[in-house]
Amino acid sequence: MQRIVIAITGASGSIYAKVLLDKLLAIPDQWQQLAVVMTENAKTVWETELGNDSYTSYAGIQFFDKNDFNAPFASGSGQYNTMIIIPCSMGTMGRIAGGISNDLITRAADVVLKERRKLICVIRDTPYNLVHIRNMETLTLAGAVICPATPSFYSRPATIEEVAATVVDRVIDLAGLSVKTYRWGGE
Repeated sequence: MQRIVIAITGASGSIYAKVLLDKLLAIPDQWQQLAVVMTENAKTVWETELGNDSYTSYAGIQFFDKNDFNAPFASGSGQYNTMIIIPCSMGTMGRIAGGISNDLITRAADVVLKERRKLICVIRDTPYNLVHIRNMETLTLAGAVICPATPSFYSRPATIEEVAATVVDRVIDLAGLSVKTYRWGGE
């Protein structure tokens, strides 16, 4: 059973985090623990983009302050095996690539990488500059998966949630979990 930490940063794309949390809560038999770290900027962006503070109403998920270094996933002994940063700001990605563990998100990412566990960074910014590209390369070489929040359209999504789900379902696949979703060439 997986122990998963979700980090939500202040990059635009709160819908991706919301859809991920909703989908993970729909498959509780596939994970043992689910923890969330959300920055203050992420809360502001969520409220701006989604028009609510529904991040406060998730039952069954433990939320941690971004400065709580006593969180179990701040150490490899906590045995969290997957971390998903969604959306992942370029600043967060840069700090992780530079080895700067100045908050719980960057510390947890450092732990996941040093323990050779799964780090999935769902980046949303565009276009990329050379610093972004080099940070992506650094993290990829360190074992992270860079998954740009680039939706697909062959499933003909009709709502913003369905568009976001085309990315989130891919993230769930990358995390090694199973979700019912449109598969290219499938029924």
